[in-house]
Amino acid sequence: MVLQPQVIRRPKISEKRRGVRMNARVRVVLEWEDEQGATVREQTFTRVVGPFGCLVVLPQSLAVEQSLRVVNLINEQQNSGRVVWKGAERTEGWELGIELSQPSMDFWGLEL
Repeated sequence: MVLQPQVIRRPKISEKRRGVRMNARVRVVLEWEDEQGATVREQTFTRVVGPFGCLVVLPQSLAVEQSLRVVNLINEQQNSGRVVWKGAERTEGWELGIELSQPSMDFWGLEL
């Protein structure tokens, strides 16, 4: 009896992004409420921006689903958002993916 090799076929899963992303260092302030209800403000820079959000590195950890406000310090626009992804802790802080609640195409002041 000769055994035939079996081929396992796995469905191709492709993750679709909702828009282009660009490496960009944009000065922002993130604002959120801590457990005691006090407003916390932290200035940082984006690493990646897109029409629907950004990637930042923040010195302190925030939970996924944390609501916050993003203030673009270049054009002073504000947008509410939430943490949708938490990456690795780096020497300068935590990588956080932020989704904007009401994205506008000119929020970053860049052509995306």
